[in-house]
Amino acid sequence: MPPEWAPHRSTWIAWPHHEPDWPGKLASIPWVYAEIVRILADHEQVDVLCHDAAVVAEAQAAIRAHAVRPDRVRLHIVPTDRVWLRDSAPTAAMDDDGRVVLVNWAFNGWAKYDNWQRDIHVGEAIATITGLPRVEPRLNGTEQGPLGSGERIVLEGGGIDVNGNGLMLVTEEWLLSSVQVRNPGLTRGDYERIFGGWLGITQTIWLGEGCVGDDTHGHIDDVARFVAADTIVVAVEDDPADENHARSFDNLRRLEHIARDGHPPLRIVKLPFPRPVIMNGERLPASYANFYIANGVVIVPTFNDPSDRVALNTLASLMPDHQVVGIHAVDLVWGLGTLHCLTQQEPEGHFRTVAR
Repeated sequence: MPPEWAPHRSTWIAWPHHEPDWPGKLASIPWVYAEIVRILADHEQVDVLCHDAAVVAEAQAAIRAHAVRPDRVRLHIVPTDRVWLRDSAPTAAMDDDGRVVLVNWAFNGWAKYDNWQRDIHVGEAIATITGLPRVEPRLNGTEQGPLGSGERIVLEGGGIDVNGNGLMLVTEEWLLSSVQVRNPGLTRGDYERIFGGWLGITQTIWLGEGCVGDDTHGHIDDVARFVAADTIVVAVEDDPADENHARSFDNLRRLEHIARDGHPPLRIVKLPFPRPVIMNGERLPASYANFYIANGVVIVPTFNDPSDRVALNTLASLMPDHQVVGIHAVDLVWGLGTLHCLTQQEPEGHFRTVAR
């Protein structure tokens, strides 16, 4: 699996249409999406899944209103339940010949929601559109490739982050707790064999918990991310009274231990959390770590908070070859996800077989 900063052919998103994801706020969300598409389209292709013809029309109107480059955006009618393609879309990996392969995990609504019957077919749709080969990892007794004959393995892209040199970040809360269990019976060792067999991972770094308010129950992309092969940013809450304090310092200590004693050496850099973002009494998973790295640009969620500037400056200093652009996400996070959750990258391959 290439790192997120490897060259992309395209970024995939799905246009918002499911009102219960943003109760009372759906009307504002397409305009946030239009800004996301505008920024990304200045740097790479953007492929947009639209639930039906009416959603296509809505997306076209918003994209035109924001003066998005029309040559960089393609709209596809693909029915979806929800828009979080980081989790429902396939993970792109490279085969031994440097060609892109879609590793299509099973998806079950984060073992929490019951509206996923359309989302589970997103991988098939993307494979049809792109012509890329698609594989479905299955349990086979040893939990490693090649394809087995057992049940499909359930994973989500928001739960993994890689450096392209064999390292992966995950949390124990996501895969090893007894809440929202994705693959009953699988152990730490089983998952490490899956990551090795399907994504080329040689070392899995296990952190503890995700952030407060995360309905996925522990996705890594709200708490710790690679920004270079040897550099990890980790979200840290300094206020002892905040619920994120203890869990974030546990993650920091684990990373500092690995950085100190592990091989290869790693650099650990702290990101702040924004103020708690509350809606109708509910703490939302607001985190600067949910940024997305595209070709030459990093888009970062912001929350009308003094820490916005700290987070943007920190990421800009760590990725000097990228523009760093903040996108207002107070409305967006009401859907319990932000920029990384809604995007999925398709890397460039050395060889492509399908004419566009």
